[in-house]
Amino acid sequence: MIEIDVSDTQQVQWGSSIEMLARVSSCGVALLRMGHDGCFDVLCATRVSDSCLDRLCQNCTQQTFLNSKPSSSAIPLNPQKVIRPIAANDQYFEIDLSCSMPIYWPSQALFGYLCIILEKPQAAATLSKADLRLLLKQSADSMELDLSKLYRDYIKGIQRSGDKQQKVSLQQFIDAMKEHVWMKDADGRYIIVNQSVEIAWELSSEQILEHTDEELFPPQLAQQFIEGDKESITKGVQVTAGECKGLDIGNVESWLETTKVPVVSEAGELSGIIGISRNISTHKAAQDQLELASRVFENSVEGVLITDVDGIIIDAHGAYTEITGFEKSELIGQNPRVFSSGRHDKAFFESLWQSLLMTGRWHGEIWNRRKNGAVFPQLLTISAVYGDEHQIRYFVAVFADLSTQKKNEAELAQLAFHDPLTKLPNRMAVTSRLEQEIRLANRSEYQLGVIYIDVDLFKQVNESFGHVIGDEVLVELSQRLTLAIGSLATIARLGGDEFAVILPNIESNDMLLLRLSKLQQIFERPFMLGEHAPVRLTASMGVALYPQDGRDSSTLLVNADAAMHRAKQDGRNNYAFYTQSLTYESVAHLKLQSALHDALAQEAFYLVYQPKVDCQTKALSGFEALLRWNDPLLGSISPAIFIPVAEKIGLIQEIGRWVLQQACEQGVSWLAEGKDFGRIAVNVAGPQLQRRTFVNEVADVLKATGLPANRLELEVTESCMMSDPESVGRDLVLLADMGIMLSIDDFGTGYSSLNYLKKLPINKLKIDQGFVRDIPEDANNTAIAKAVIALGRSLNLKVIAEGVETPEQAKFFADNGCDEAQGYLFSRPKAASELEHFFKIPYCA
Repeated sequence: MIEIDVSDTQQVQWGSSIEMLARVSSCGVALLRMGHDGCFDVLCATRVSDSCLDRLCQNCTQQTFLNSKPSSSAIPLNPQKVIRPIAANDQYFEIDLSCSMPIYWPSQALFGYLCIILEKPQAAATLSKADLRLLLKQSADSMELDLSKLYRDYIKGIQRSGDKQQKVSLQQFIDAMKEHVWMKDADGRYIIVNQSVEIAWELSSEQILEHTDEELFPPQLAQQFIEGDKESITKGVQVTAGECKGLDIGNVESWLETTKVPVVSEAGELSGIIGISRNISTHKAAQDQLELASRVFENSVEGVLITDVDGIIIDAHGAYTEITGFEKSELIGQNPRVFSSGRHDKAFFESLWQSLLMTGRWHGEIWNRRKNGAVFPQLLTISAVYGDEHQIRYFVAVFADLSTQKKNEAELAQLAFHDPLTKLPNRMAVTSRLEQEIRLANRSEYQLGVIYIDVDLFKQVNESFGHVIGDEVLVELSQRLTLAIGSLATIARLGGDEFAVILPNIESNDMLLLRLSKLQQIFERPFMLGEHAPVRLTASMGVALYPQDGRDSSTLLVNADAAMHRAKQDGRNNYAFYTQSLTYESVAHLKLQSALHDALAQEAFYLVYQPKVDCQTKALSGFEALLRWNDPLLGSISPAIFIPVAEKIGLIQEIGRWVLQQACEQGVSWLAEGKDFGRIAVNVAGPQLQRRTFVNEVADVLKATGLPANRLELEVTESCMMSDPESVGRDLVLLADMGIMLSIDDFGTGYSSLNYLKKLPINKLKIDQGFVRDIPEDANNTAIAKAVIALGRSLNLKVIAEGVETPEQAKFFADNGCDEAQGYLFSRPKAASELEHFFKIPYCA
């Protein structure tokens, strides 16, 4: 590049020419000048957008690079752009919608390009392409004449300043070099520097010449330069003084390499020293990349082998020794066949080479052999390395040992299909095995049985002795199952205390019953619980048969599970066969669960109230609040059906709080109307009473509604009090202290423990309607009712009879000293609005 400044006047003239050229051609026109870095800048332009100018500069830089490369290497930098050379002038080129013509200095150094641009494809130029090319050439020739004059004026200026005559001076020579060139005399003073030195050091030649390093640079840097001079002078030859970071032209931080050589006179005396510093940043970056790649290879957990085109190993890197057992010296010159395991046939290697030669790459798993003869799995990637003429020169193989991975995969497969505790197949494995057995049974036309086993009350083992002991019992149970019928069936642990047994080839019902008997016998021997006393366990089993109870694994397991639950309902320690009615029950149960979740939100619940009366005076003594549910789809559902389901799915807490809230609000409403109702009784489910926050919830409801505590009665069952006597007892005391009356509901049907009657703050006993029925005809019920009344009197407790339906029953309880009664004789449970007559005196005939 010739660095001669173009005067402002000349630029204005060229700008006028470009404006004229744009008007004549109806196109955009730009003049680009090449900078010292080989890239192009816009000198002047008209009718061209900035984005288009940027692309134009890139295209011209690319074209210049292509023209500077040998013809054999002329590969476009950007394959998306199509460059179409013009035969008449191989420097003229068209890219996309632009035409560019080069402009040269008289020395044939490139000055830049004159370009015509049609930005929009749909726009049309006023001249033909041939006319545009001719106009572009004429304008470029005119500018080259201006450049010739400019160059001649520059040379004349140099001659007038007295620099040198016609021939090139030493100063001109070194100024033409990008390297930093300087010379010192024997005393270390600079006597020659080129322009690159002036630019990089940001000092003029006058500031540098006749000065030493100590005068120009910091002491440490100056001493470094002087030491380099001494080394060259001492050795008397060219030396590389060192590599260091420094500023190159344009204040760009670069890596510089300085070479120094001493200058000796004809008399053999030291005349000075010449130094040249060149920018080696690109070389340094490449060197760093090579060193980095080398370190990566050497520290890689993978092995790397390099072969020539004939397959001979010429180098090795990485973990090849750790993987194969071979040292590098043992591999150089060998063929990779030394690793052959013999497990792959000829077709495998033919496919490998075909992929490698066609695509330049092969990737996959292969079995190879170590030096010690051991065969191992390997993940291998082979890549072809091509030369300048796209000929394969090398093959690079990168490989990793898959032995550990394969072992882990096998262990994961074992874990995925087997229970980690008992080592039996798990649910996933039994499902797969069941599908296989179904296919075999279908072909052989034999029956296939699935037995679903659930250990009865196993939760109590975990809670009483801990999960470690519980796990030991499960392991022992799995061993017993395997020993008993393992060779005849597939045994699996489905989870928790649930197991499944697949019985193939069932030829008769007797055969199936014999197998079930064997399974029951497993539980006859007690299970040892470590240091604890042995315990006996039982199991509930459900049986489903193929094909009558299901034709796929999922259906058979579901139906066997349903049959198992029927066995539990029938008293446990038993087995039950699947019937279609179990499916109907299961579906109905599922619908009921789903509807229960929405019942509160849909306001499908409501309360009815049944009066309680004094047996002697027949006066109103209270009401019992009873929950009812009328579902939009399922209709009216009995509490005996939905309450146990609500307890099982955890909704009873929310429902129970709603009932308490509604009942208390009704009581407050009656009191506000001046109606004395005695107490309003609310039933409490076992899970509610066992909840730690129950007492606080009752207190919150009373506070929120404003109902006095002495107007509330809570009815609890015997069974829920016995589940956790200590905790429940504390809560009942707290409730009694608040002034709430506590009643035992359905007395006589549970534990009927006299101990808790003595210790707990119970106020009332309710005789279950099962004992009231058939009184006074049934002598047993009559005796039980009398005993309960006598017990209540002796413990100073009130007694109420529920389910009183006849005048004879009412007279019996009145005659025997019962305090209260309720039942259909007095009123069915009704809405609050239908009970107004009970507040009148007399309220009934």
